[in-house]
Amino acid sequence: MRFRHRDGSAVHLGYCANVHPAGDLDGAIAGLDGCASLVRKELDVPVLGVGLWFPSTLADRLANSPAALNRLRRALGRNQLEVVTLNGIPHSFFTEEIVGTRVYCPDWTDPERLRYTLDLVDVLAELLPDDAAYGSISTLPLAWRVPWSKARNAAAQEAFDQVERHLARTEARTGRRIRIAVEPEPGCVLEMLGQATAWLSRYASPYAGGSAIGLGFDTCHLAVQFEEPDRGFEMLWRAGIDVVKAQLSAAPQLADPSDYSGRRALAKLGDPKYLRQVREWCGPGVDDVDLAYQLSGHAAWRMHAHVPVHKALPPPLTGTNGVLDDCLNRLVGGGHPLTHHLESEVYTWPHMPRTQEKLAERIAGELCCLRKHLLGLGLEASG
Repeated sequence: MRFRHRDGSAVHLGYCANVHPAGDLDGAIAGLDGCASLVRKELDVPVLGVGLWFPSTLADRLANSPAALNRLRRALGRNQLEVVTLNGIPHSFFTEEIVGTRVYCPDWTDPERLRYTLDLVDVLAELLPDDAAYGSISTLPLAWRVPWSKARNAAAQEAFDQVERHLARTEARTGRRIRIAVEPEPGCVLEMLGQATAWLSRYASPYAGGSAIGLGFDTCHLAVQFEEPDRGFEMLWRAGIDVVKAQLSAAPQLADPSDYSGRRALAKLGDPKYLRQVREWCGPGVDDVDLAYQLSGHAAWRMHAHVPVHKALPPPLTGTNGVLDDCLNRLVGGGHPLTHHLESEVYTWPHMPRTQEKLAERIAGELCCLRKHLLGLGLEASG
């Protein structure tokens, strides 16, 4: 969906298509013909934005096969879908029951991460609508936090410098501007906004929107870390760090961890395939909810699981919807949007619907809730 901001610029809202992942082109197209098409019809909008994800093998094929890329482009066209953003965090199509920290591999010290990202840049430059101001690609906050060293950090910086040069060449060649969004995440090298701000300072922009490499702002991750939105945005503004893209969702919170029923309810949320990091207010954290017994339980817990904002969680759990509201107000409620790309992150919902129709209905419900919020902030629906 597209919205017109009061400054006249376009703000894009879509959903992350990781919710119907595919390991090959046929599967990706099936997701567009199926779920994505149903979501658009449910919302009754002329064009719907989808944030696509490609495993490395498919990204390589699309970047090097005009025929394959044209098949994907035709599928987008016939379903009235558009792509302004890609998810470049998971590298592979995981079939294992438990993924854990492997979702962060290869990291930014591995040349394969660079190659994969450059493929995504080339693909998005071809898919981006002509009237889009820029395209965005989410990427890892460098790596999982261990092992890390000065040498590994230098290798990551060199890789990002190569990306920056490739982005400049791509814009000169195609006229399409692609930007990289580094997304802080609990447990990674860059997990807090302060860490990300310090690392991204070498790409700081003297004016808003000038940087090719900036921040991927995830409202769930921010909430899990108990970071204050106002303080975070002030930090970004002072450092000149651009918000390239924002991921929109809530995190589950357990106000009283001594409540055993609440602990059980928390453990049922999210996808156990991935880590579900837990943080305690003003305290430490653990890398998965199964280790939460190590925490004191004397203050509120929040868990890394992207839960819907349009439906309440079962008591005694609550969602961090207030954090999301505060972030949206700062992101697009001012005189100028801090980012033009908003994406609903829905792929780790608890109790995922089993049919495409039910899944599409829930995704549309989430987007309707976000649309209502954006309209309440003064944005106008424009497509």
